Amino acid sequence: MTEPKFLGVIPARYASSRLPGKPLLEIGGKTMLEHVYRRSLASGVFFRVVIATDDHRIYDAAEKVGADVLMTRADHPDGSSRVAEIAAKIDTDYVINIQGDEPMLDPRMLRELAAGFAADPEADSATVCVPITREEDFQNPNIVKVVRAQNGRALYFSRSPIPYPRNSAGCPVWEHLGIYAFTKQFLLKFVALPPTPLMQTESLEQLRILEHGYSMAVIPTKYPSEGPNVNTLEDLEEARRIFAQKKNEEK
Repeated sequence: MTEPKFLGVIPARYASSRLPGKPLLEIGGKTMLEHVYRRSLASGVFFRVVIATDDHRIYDAAEKVGADVLMTRADHPDGSSRVAEIAAKIDTDYVINIQGDEPMLDPRMLRELAAGFAADPEADSATVCVPITREEDFQNPNIVKVVRAQNGRALYFSRSPIPYPRNSAGCPVWEHLGIYAFTKQFLLKFVALPPTPLMQTESLEQLRILEHGYSMAVIPTKYPSEGPNVNTLEDLEEARRIFAQKKNEEK
């Protein structure tokens, strides 16, 4: 039996309302995009990792460091659509959409995601989760919660605290981490699905999958990112601080 093929795609756009040029901002002497690319390769999961962009500044910077980069159309509504354009042209079984703003992505998480997804061949898509241990995180609407079925599939995602603790039954409480894997066949179908009411109400893209009756495996990870995903100047400064600290510890 042949091993399943995993393609990694990092969608990268230059425009960002809060942090323009985000993929090319430097952290510890490398661009954020290069950090994500190198860490994705280090996972050993992928036969190919591609940076997908519609901006020549990002394309040129990626080429300069020897990254595999391809241009896409400029009219994509979201990262998944950009990833699908690339995946449609490449022979693969699975596609992992790797967020380009996670410079401290742990490569071992990618391995857990790939292994867990491959172990559930009937699932259409997959993602990861970690236990919630603090009450303030459970109540925080910016931290997305997920409840899982006995077979590990997603039942629901919400910004609200779920499950509601009416009784104490030892039920685990999970935070959803926003990295997604798809079968190639389902990814191409997913990006054509119309928006759904729950998706729009909660402002959670992954609910579109569940509302249309498709499945998502949710795989617990022991290796969440070592620092923040970078959306603001404060996030960037925190990432730089962590990188500098790690560098000093290695001396």
